Amino acid sequence: MSTIYDIFVIGGGINGCGIARDAVGRGYSVCLAEMNDLGSGTSSWSTKLVHGGLRYLEHYEFRLVREALIEREVLLNMAPHIIWPMRFVLPHHKGLRPAWLLRLGLFLYDNLGGRKILPGTKVVNLNSDITGTPLKDKYTKAFEYSDCWVNDARLVVLNAMDAKAKGAEIHTSTKVVSANKLKDHWEIILQSAETSVIHKVRSKLIVNAGGPWVDEILQASMGKNDAQNVRLVQGSHIVIRKKFDHPKAYFFQNSDERIFFAIPYEQDFTLVGTTDQDYEGDPSDVEITPTEIEYLCAGASDYFKEPITEDDIVWTFSGVRPLYDDGASKAQEATRDYVLRMDGEPSEPKVINTFGGKITTYRRLAESMLEMVGDEIGVKGSSWTKDSILPGGEFGVSGYNELLSKVHLKYPFLETTHCERLVRAYGLKIFDILKDAKSLDDLGQDFGHSLNEAEVRYLIGSEWAKTADDILWRRSKLGIRFTEDQTIDLKTFIDKNKQLQKLAAE
Repeated sequence: MSTIYDIFVIGGGINGCGIARDAVGRGYSVCLAEMNDLGSGTSSWSTKLVHGGLRYLEHYEFRLVREALIEREVLLNMAPHIIWPMRFVLPHHKGLRPAWLLRLGLFLYDNLGGRKILPGTKVVNLNSDITGTPLKDKYTKAFEYSDCWVNDARLVVLNAMDAKAKGAEIHTSTKVVSANKLKDHWEIILQSAETSVIHKVRSKLIVNAGGPWVDEILQASMGKNDAQNVRLVQGSHIVIRKKFDHPKAYFFQNSDERIFFAIPYEQDFTLVGTTDQDYEGDPSDVEITPTEIEYLCAGASDYFKEPITEDDIVWTFSGVRPLYDDGASKAQEATRDYVLRMDGEPSEPKVINTFGGKITTYRRLAESMLEMVGDEIGVKGSSWTKDSILPGGEFGVSGYNELLSKVHLKYPFLETTHCERLVRAYGLKIFDILKDAKSLDDLGQDFGHSLNEAEVRYLIGSEWAKTADDILWRRSKLGIRFTEDQTIDLKTFIDKNKQLQKLAAE
């Protein structure tokens, strides 16, 4: 236990992994511990958007919106394989916000963030445009604007991969049991969920990026019994069979002044959400409620010609957003901005806590965190992530079709949908998976829906995947297609290989 890290990060969500990546890239020694899988909490249960937050303008959060709008294109350049532009159609609902207010909001949205890549807003005649086809006839006018789609869980993993490549230590399935202050550093007790082995690490500084568990970490691990900094807000989504054939998404208003989206999802489905309601309880146990299902079905049915019922739902998911508790009366009015706070007496080692935040601004949150880190333990390096590229994204925003053609040429045995899925998930890393394969047989066991042994081995060896859920619901979203028998086959393969690895180690 001779090593003393500069920074110990608690939490392997987007904020924790983003901070670890930024820090190690500046020259700090970094260790990160995540009690479950990377991105297994809030970061993988989002609406899958990199966006400015159009509705935040109503709450006068202009700084947050501007920062998020700038970050849209920064992140698009960083990871063009897992982030791509998407057009959103906002129908004018005559009983709700007036057209002039929508137009004003979208004018600000187009111009606050120095947009360079994404196209601006336009007015759409729903009577003649394809986006009007699935909607009720009473909707005749809409505004179409730009934001981006993101594979949220993969964004977390890519940040962790780059952090590791630069020298950070990343430990998953590892819980912080306690953190004790010594003279000039922390002694942190860790326990592996897989082996129950307990070990100690030391660090000059702790970053608490525990998301919904940030207060629990302060209470259980650091003795802060009065910690109450975040407001837990539940957001739930339903996934239904594809509701429309075009590639654009919908931004819908509801009569309670909330908004929700209907977004193309995994080729054959439509994602509808999200809800906003206060949550009490263990964030690990959150599930969609009957009231939320009814709310989303009713809201979407107010727009679509074909009503949506509970029978149309093929999957649901829920997550808890740890919003900074700013005293807002309604969950949807609570700030989505992030707050960083340093705790500790002047002569003691410090902990810096992250409260709130959103996927779109995770990189800026990390930069703000590193400014505080520099003030506390000394500056190492300078800001560097704005022009960086995440693993696999080196082909550039305009290079997707060219890369797809190269992959088709080198691996002609891949079906088009299989090829597209792999390029969208891995970018240039696809060549690390397929290597010199000449046929599907070279990729090993076929688990179904284009998932094969070569990809599974890559995910286990390079991306910290340890269970079938890690692979089916976070590294990919193939779980929505897998049967129970196919899932069992995958679990059996993983367990068998764990045993072989254990025997090899012995």
